[in-house]
Amino acid sequence: MIHTAPHVPVRYVACDSTTVADMFRRRVELSANRQAYYEKQSGSWQSTSWRRFHDLAARAAKGFYDLGLEQGDRVAILGPTKSPWIIYDMAAQLAGLVSLGIYPKQPVEQIRYVLEHSDARVVLVDGPDEIDHVLEAVKDLDHLVAVIPWEASEFGRVKERDARVVSPESLVGEPLDDEALLAIQEAIDPEDTAILIYTSGTTGPPKGAMITHRNILTLLAGQDGALSMYEDDLSLNFLPMAHAAERVFGFYGRINAGIATAYASGVGKVLQELQEVRPTLFGSVPRLFEKAHGKIMSEIEKKPPVVQKIFAFARSVGLETVPYRVKDEPLPLGLSLRWALVDRLVYKKVRAFFGGRVRWFVTGAAPIAMNILEFFWGAGLSIFEVYGMTEATVVTHANLPGAVKLGTVGKVHGDMEHKIADDGEVLIRGPYVFKGYYKNDEATAKTVIDDWLYTGDIGRIDEEGFLSITDRKKHLIITAGGKNLAPANIENAIKNQDPVISQVHAHGDRRAYVSAIVAPSPVETLEWGVEQGLVTEAELEQHTRELMDNPAGRSESLNTLSAKVVVHEAYRKRVAEAVARGNEDLARVERVRRFTILERDFSQEHGELTPTMKLKRRAIEEKFSELFDRIYEEDGFAIEP
Repeated sequence: MIHTAPHVPVRYVACDSTTVADMFRRRVELSANRQAYYEKQSGSWQSTSWRRFHDLAARAAKGFYDLGLEQGDRVAILGPTKSPWIIYDMAAQLAGLVSLGIYPKQPVEQIRYVLEHSDARVVLVDGPDEIDHVLEAVKDLDHLVAVIPWEASEFGRVKERDARVVSPESLVGEPLDDEALLAIQEAIDPEDTAILIYTSGTTGPPKGAMITHRNILTLLAGQDGALSMYEDDLSLNFLPMAHAAERVFGFYGRINAGIATAYASGVGKVLQELQEVRPTLFGSVPRLFEKAHGKIMSEIEKKPPVVQKIFAFARSVGLETVPYRVKDEPLPLGLSLRWALVDRLVYKKVRAFFGGRVRWFVTGAAPIAMNILEFFWGAGLSIFEVYGMTEATVVTHANLPGAVKLGTVGKVHGDMEHKIADDGEVLIRGPYVFKGYYKNDEATAKTVIDDWLYTGDIGRIDEEGFLSITDRKKHLIITAGGKNLAPANIENAIKNQDPVISQVHAHGDRRAYVSAIVAPSPVETLEWGVEQGLVTEAELEQHTRELMDNPAGRSESLNTLSAKVVVHEAYRKRVAEAVARGNEDLARVERVRRFTILERDFSQEHGELTPTMKLKRRAIEEKFSELFDRIYEEDGFAIEP
């Protein structure tokens, strides 16, 4: 059981701070003995106070200082979202350095590119495979002075391979004293770069976005009053710290508010540990909610008709409550009584899936289907969609309590401004806009013009000021008939129809109609294969464990087994029916006329997904160009238009 502080509103500290480290100092002064974070050790959750967190960071900051690092030098961190990441990040901030993250499980070439481009002086890395990759990547990088494993055991294993390998013990000596820490912070200009965030590179090499102290603090100052937070709030965190959302809005946002977090033991442990931690706040990408919704629907399909009827009734009642919930208004008496009934029968179990205490969710980074939003809101789980981009310090728009419009990303935040360009592109201006791309003035000049940040997203602003995002400008499909179509709209309409579908890639540029590749969802596809006698229970269990340990991984044995299932006629019929249902929600010109089913899911290993699980559209178009040609040559499954 995790215990937290009394249920009183938090006190924010960003608005009075001058740097990220100064914000950290203020939080420690205010909340020294309260819990900052929890981690699971030997089967139980252990807490660390804000005071202890600061002490660990100050010791590591002294270690950086002893390595000869100077103000503004870059420190790279590669590892899972756990306490060493945040300790090293705050150590870099305390020492006046610029910290940057590298996504786990990247190829050697990608690691080398980021380390070389950023001029990183130190890289801190966790895990034997990652350390081996880093040591390969840093060969002949003269500007790098230290490779520091997170674990002493790994230092012992690799210390002879490179003279720059330094023991993590060097970061746990005496801390920098308060006088030295204060002098370092006083030398920092709020307009100095605090962090480098490397974009995930969907269309080319990653670019390093320079985010300043002022960018971060101005954004976080706007948290006050946006979403109610209390000292006993608790989050469960697992998203990669190399991503701007988890780093700024998540981690730095928690420092600003002073709420505790529990770090998941691994991405594959999140669903289990939701039950243990029972968070009150939870942020995630839409894919988690899509998978949860799909799992619930697939389980209901297996239930007796009477249970399915109860569930259908609950859904209809939940849907009735949504207009009141999004306006933060009380339910009428009759509806309140009916919802209380279906809550006991159905929705209480849905909320228990997330631990049973979540007051609100935050999601962004990709669109989420309306039917999924309505389902969770109807179940009493508020999902607030937000929008932003790395170059605007993560969040520029948000749905907030009492100001929600489902299907939009909310209204513009704080002192930011927005408008729509003549070609439909969303433009943003204000204090969250970044300093520019590191060592890439040309790209900066193309992105920020007359103080307006060109987001690359197509959208519209309604009469109430709510922004809707249609798709990326570079992703638009222009058919042979001259129609502009948003592939994300088409893909979401189809992939959420059936849990056996993982991803959909819509294609149709300069074509007479839209086609698609459908990628199978690994676990659900294997479960279906068990029902048909195509997969054994042992094979299902083996690959489920494999995916729990590495949800983004797709082994060759898994792909081989998946290929065995997807060729089955009944499976193809099921997918075809899902495509047809999705088409019903689309305009005639958007509908998928022909499709093919990939034998495996899209993956990072095959270069089709970014580390944040977004489709690499250009890579997919190039890799499967011949397959798309064959689809239009009557080699795909036809769907009635």
